Amino acid sequence: MSERKHPILFGLLIIALVLGGLSLLWGGIAYFFMDDSDLSFGNKLAVVNVKGVITDSKSVVEQLKKYRKDDKIKAIILRIDSPGGGTAASQEIYREVLKTSSQKKVVASMGNVAASGGYYVALGAHKIVANPATLTGSIGVIMELPNFKDLLHKIGISREAIKSGRFKDIGSPTRDLKPEERSLLEGVIKNVHRQFVEVVAKGRKLNRERVEEIADGRIFTGEQAKSLGLVDELGSFEDAVETAKKMAGLTGEIKLVYTEKKPFSVWEYIFSKMIGEIRDTLQPAWPTEQLLFVPPVFYRN
Repeated sequence: MSERKHPILFGLLIIALVLGGLSLLWGGIAYFFMDDSDLSFGNKLAVVNVKGVITDSKSVVEQLKKYRKDDKIKAIILRIDSPGGGTAASQEIYREVLKTSSQKKVVASMGNVAASGGYYVALGAHKIVANPATLTGSIGVIMELPNFKDLLHKIGISREAIKSGRFKDIGSPTRDLKPEERSLLEGVIKNVHRQFVEVVAKGRKLNRERVEEIADGRIFTGEQAKSLGLVDELGSFEDAVETAKKMAGLTGEIKLVYTEKKPFSVWEYIFSKMIGEIRDTLQPAWPTEQLLFVPPVFYRN
């Protein structure tokens, strides 16, 4: 093909070759230096976020597994900004943190709030770093049961339950709790609370009786928590990074690796919303205990 006879086609060919060369160059750079490359260089610390109310452990557990198996990751920072949440989900994350800390250094970094279940998950780390004003602690368990009996009576709605046992509809929002039901649920709460106390005593190497004295749901600032032995150091996220570096024996510049966010999916969003609405609708029928603290909002002028 002659450039004189077909100047436009020739120009397009040149542009295509240039773009192809740039793509190959960029691919080579990414291959050697991006986070997911097996041949990437430099010291790396992974950051795993535990943010918001803990309702599901899957995402955090998967991240911990991924970074635990990655030889390029020298230590992990568990960044917590959570008031807690579901008991089982908090326990699952804690166990995965504990498993990970047996193979790599793990430092928990507390943000605004790391209370109840948010504190629970931090207990599997080697060290806990909190800001002086972080709200933490809230070592306790709560179960809340809505009661719509009076409202339903006003609008003329009644309910009949056909059940196989006397406790099968325990916690029903259409009637008051019976004394024996309250006693049973209190036993469940006490059992989970005992588990929480044991994890705190073990993780912080504290006397169990001492933990029981402060495990009444009260919250602490980071400064108060340090004086009680509930956290190790006072400092920011950057301080936690420095602590993790030292524990991993690293010097010089390090790279922080974050899990990439999934691209937005309309169908996934709609499906998750549907499931969430169904779950919220049925939730009153399933009483569940929670490691949850609802924090007040503090403003500084």
